[in-house]
Amino acid sequence: MLNDKKIVVVLPAYNAALTLEKTFREIPFDIVDDVVLVDDASKDDTLEVGRQLGIKHLIRHDNNKGYGGNQKSCYNKALELGADVVVMLHPDYQYTPKLITAMCSIIANDLYPVVFGSRILGKGALKGGMPMYKYIFNRMLTLTQNILIGQKLSEYHTGYRTFSGEVLKNINYMANSDDFVFDNEMISQIFMKGYDIAEITCPTKYFEEASSINFKRSAIYGLGVLRVSLQHRLHMWGLFKGKIY
Repeated sequence: MLNDKKIVVVLPAYNAALTLEKTFREIPFDIVDDVVLVDDASKDDTLEVGRQLGIKHLIRHDNNKGYGGNQKSCYNKALELGADVVVMLHPDYQYTPKLITAMCSIIANDLYPVVFGSRILGKGALKGGMPMYKYIFNRMLTLTQNILIGQKLSEYHTGYRTFSGEVLKNINYMANSDDFVFDNEMISQIFMKGYDIAEITCPTKYFEEASSINFKRSAIYGLGVLRVSLQHRLHMWGLFKGKIY
């Protein structure tokens, strides 16, 4: 716990057997109370590695539900466990677990209800090996989203996120997509509810075992992100009633 706040780390996993242990070993268990691993019908031994590591809360999807569907199971379980702070950490070791304490302390001290680890602040993305086309894609999308949504985030596309339990209870994340655009729908919901999001600099690593999506999926994701941002603006103007709000 941190300031009497229960902290739960959720690991949305798909074929993470090679990197799960390295990720798990760096989690700061001096403050983390529980870990939840959701295996989205992996084709490798992700679930078995989780058992060997002693992770108590293991969930396996019999069919692949997608990145968003995986997170839904993660957050439902974390709230069921009574989490006050929920850390969404990818088990592919692309993001360092060593930032968990810093991110959780911001929420546990009631400074911000949501904290993102940004790869863009401090030039961490390019230093960590992010492909140039993805970096440019990221920057263009983020600029457009900031204009449409009316915010000033450095990055909308990080997979390293920490939420207060209150935020997760007050947004309808179950109405979101089961695909990658889920993350941006959550951001839209968070801002629409009037919550603020803090960001801290996060180094990142790109390597063969780290999860990634190809160019085609990236393009589909980008169009989905623009759709969500436009719907957010139209909802703010009262011209569109989004089902996710």
